[in-house]
Amino acid sequence: MSIWKRKPLAQLLAEAADSEKGLKRTLTAWSLIALGIGAIIGAGLFVRTAMAASQNAGPSVTIAFIVAAIGCALAGLCYAELSSSIPISGSAYTYTYATMGEFLAWIIGWDLILEYAVGAATVGIAWSEYLNNLLINVLHMSPIPYSLSHSPFQSDLVTGEHGIINLPALFIVAVISLLLIKGIQESAFVNGIIVVVKVVIVILIIVVGWNFINPANHTPYIPASSIFTDEHGIDHNFGGFWGIIGAAGTVFFAFIGFDAVSTAAQETKNPKRNMPIGILGSLAVCTVLYILFAHVLTGVATVDDFRTGGKEASVAFAINKYMIGYAWLGQLVTIAILAGFSSVILVMLLGQSRVFYAMGKDGLLPKAFSDLHSKYKTPYKANIAILVIVGLFAAFIPGDIVGDMTSIGTLFAFSLVCVSVIILRKKEPNMVREFKTPWVPLVPILGVITCVLMMAGLGWTNWLRLFAWMAIGVIIYFVYGKKNSVLNNPKE
Repeated sequence: MSIWKRKPLAQLLAEAADSEKGLKRTLTAWSLIALGIGAIIGAGLFVRTAMAASQNAGPSVTIAFIVAAIGCALAGLCYAELSSSIPISGSAYTYTYATMGEFLAWIIGWDLILEYAVGAATVGIAWSEYLNNLLINVLHMSPIPYSLSHSPFQSDLVTGEHGIINLPALFIVAVISLLLIKGIQESAFVNGIIVVVKVVIVILIIVVGWNFINPANHTPYIPASSIFTDEHGIDHNFGGFWGIIGAAGTVFFAFIGFDAVSTAAQETKNPKRNMPIGILGSLAVCTVLYILFAHVLTGVATVDDFRTGGKEASVAFAINKYMIGYAWLGQLVTIAILAGFSSVILVMLLGQSRVFYAMGKDGLLPKAFSDLHSKYKTPYKANIAILVIVGLFAAFIPGDIVGDMTSIGTLFAFSLVCVSVIILRKKEPNMVREFKTPWVPLVPILGVITCVLMMAGLGWTNWLRLFAWMAIGVIIYFVYGKKNSVLNNPKE
């Protein structure tokens, strides 16, 4: 039984043909771009921008967005090649199984659990903050008590009250998990509406906010290097080169979702042309919006505002405090963000269930995870397990901690996707590739370097959490996965 045994490419492609038979090629480049924007614009933009400005970069968070976008573009080209060549569920886990063997596939699958589960929890926590914002500023009602809408590791800086459990975050994760079990999926139409609403609101904030920019808030644009200690006692590089790199790792979370485009390869007309347009087009649109949005937000409010006042709801806070006469925009932002966050949680929980399903079929996780509901034909046991995992994260861990865990997990996954392209080119030179990543191995190598650099900027606490998570995964693999692997036990 070898831990390096690779899943034969012929078997993977046969599974793709068998399990996803009948998918119509209906998606155009434009619908892929809309899908990408829908998945990308969410908690990252509205929450992490202010966090990265407060902890790492100040106004130079705009430069951090450019660094993160370059890393995503390089990884995106690699995703485009693999998704058009191996169009089957499981994303990076499946690609790694075909190129680097079972053990690394397990590692990346375990890592994707971190990406999707913790990502969904982060958005759930942000949803909770904006729900309170909605209750206070839009509906003029009492907020949900601090103790019931924050984790036990958080305390109110003004009253000193401690959190107990984040009930709203747990609620939204539970509702969407139950929707997924029933098999209700967002239609392209609904996704399109949410995309239009989100983009219009981002543009409104940019256009209106531009008139409220205070040049003093942008001076100096790149703050001098120093150390900022947050409320949890964790030190962050603030200002200078490492401040920008640290911010890039933080705002990288804002780009997560473009890899969702890669999973639609088999439903795309002319994937050779449209996949790279969809992936890179959605990235390009979002990057321009992100840079302008960050420039306006850091110009309107101060770094101290983001550190003390706004927290997860910094955008609405900045509008209400500084953009006098535009309270309606703050209200509009709050309502639209709640809808947008809900769709992002849905995409992440859906992606998570696909990974659990693929790993369950391969025997690396319990077979139950690949069981389909007799009526709804969804992997309902996987969804229930995910509800428990994500629910615990959302209810009891602070948002900034889980957000950075998502970033480091995803950057690691992207690095392995880039490496997979190089290995597949060597081992399977004759494989049919609908789209080819240009300048291999240069582009994948640059992708790995950029991703690792952003990982380095995220600080030792995130590396510690990543290694702890991976150590648990390695133990589970050798205790359970290796013994039950379908590939290693073909006769069972």
